[in-house]
Amino acid sequence: MATHAKVTSLDALETFRAALIVFMTKARRSLDEVSDEIRRTRQWIENDRRLHWEGEIRRRRRALEQAEQELFSARLSKFLEASTRQLAVRKAREALSEAEAKLRAIKLWNQKYDAAADPMAKGLEGLRHFIERQMPGAVSFLVQAQKILEAYTSPAAPDGGAETAGSVNTPQS
Repeated sequence: MATHAKVTSLDALETFRAALIVFMTKARRSLDEVSDEIRRTRQWIENDRRLHWEGEIRRRRRALEQAEQELFSARLSKFLEASTRQLAVRKAREALSEAEAKLRAIKLWNQKYDAAADPMAKGLEGLRHFIERQMPGAVSFLVQAQKILEAYTSPAAPDGGAETAGSVNTPQS
């Protein structure tokens, strides 16, 4: 077994450590953005879209009632515009049906959202835990490795440098 290591570049460790720190910063920021987007999407489905389509249903019901009243009035007065009123009633019914279908879809999305998003969110939390808990240890390890290798390669090693270098290479079990 060799007692000496061939160290070619300590700068590579420093470059890698710096890149790792930049990665950790960007990864944290990205994870925060994704988590925020998950929350915003949930709120959009639960509140914004549901309230929008409930309001649309109310508005379209009023329009249907008004169209039906106008049709009834036209029939009573036997105007020729009764067919126009029938068309308006049919369009109002279709618009109301569309709004009710959209509200049903939003309620279905709301029910299924957690089941679809939670496994991915848990995966993100696992990644966040790794980045926040494990990666700092990796950065510390790189700092320590760099210090050890700098000490190993420094020309001002004491006379017992071979023993120190040997102790650096000894694997810890």
